[in-house]
Amino acid sequence: MKTRTLTLTALVLAALATQARAACCNPECPMIMQTANTDQSGALMEPVKSVLDNYLKIQSALANDSTDGIATNSSAIATAVRGDSMKMLSPQIADQADALGKAKDVASAREAFKPLSKSLIQYLADHNVTGAYVEVYCPMAKASWLQAGDKIDNPYLGASMRGCGEIQKKAKQKSS
Repeated sequence: MKTRTLTLTALVLAALATQARAACCNPECPMIMQTANTDQSGALMEPVKSVLDNYLKIQSALANDSTDGIATNSSAIATAVRGDSMKMLSPQIADQADALGKAKDVASAREAFKPLSKSLIQYLADHNVTGAYVEVYCPMAKASWLQAGDKIDNPYLGASMRGCGEIQKKAKQKSS
């Protein structure tokens, strides 16, 4: 009888823990923090992957002195953040993306890119996201950005000083 009671109690506690984890929607919750950003293989989960993919397209356009696609990619970032039921990314990121999408020229887009970059860099640092992202700092623009790969591709100075910048840190690579 005592063994049955202990077994039943253990089963009830396990079921309650599973239910609590499933009901938790706060990304800071320790019960889901392990899986909120990456799947079992270390790949980024949506919407974080979508946000970073669109961000890299914007970074590339600015590095090429262009605003092509910035409004579209900024809108995609805002939509992904606002549509995320798990609220993995701050609503501030959506607002920053909206501001970037309203930029009228390359100079204003570069200024609007700074706070978005800062927020995404902070997100990656806070959540120990694995991947191929590199944080780069430009002392002339006094701002950082994320990029894929080690070859500096400065979105703040563009073609005039494409290689200006210092790699600050590389995102941790998932070990096998």
